[in-house]
Amino acid sequence: MVDGFGNALSMTSTIENGFGAQIMVRGFLLNNQLTDFSFVPEVDGRPVANRVQPGKRPRSSMTPLLVFDRDSGRFEMALGSPGGAAIIGYVSKSLIGVLDWQLDLQQAIALPNFLSRNGPTELEQGRASEALQQSLRERGHALSVAPLTSGAQGIQRRGAGWFGAADPRREGVAAGD
Repeated sequence: MVDGFGNALSMTSTIENGFGAQIMVRGFLLNNQLTDFSFVPEVDGRPVANRVQPGKRPRSSMTPLLVFDRDSGRFEMALGSPGGAAIIGYVSKSLIGVLDWQLDLQQAIALPNFLSRNGPTELEQGRASEALQQSLRERGHALSVAPLTSGAQGIQRRGAGWFGAADPRREGVAAGD
């Protein structure tokens, strides 16, 4: 979001549920579950780094992103997505689409989703060709083909104005003035 003064905001408001615990402390919304911690405190008698313990912070995939022009420092784009551990892949795909492939933000968000979360290579159901799947299998990839509905959304500078974008896989649309 960008206001009339050019101030920009990108945020993650899901935090396991809409606005998490709905409690804000020093400007941060609190999570309403412990699901970002490991469910097991030990493996093979050794403590798991992401175990529940006083004073620890859980791992998180929240990736609210602001992009600035390298030369001028001018704000160019805000981008974010719900999706738990898949958020990083959804946001990265969209960012690469805009910066490396010169797509507009809507085109980049609409690209097929694909992920790697230290397990099988995940491909979006109905969007990955059989040829791609076979090629990946031949290279040793274990595949998981399933719906990958990101819900990514953002805003991008276009000339003197702004261009909003929302994932067509979900109910949201970009609107504004």
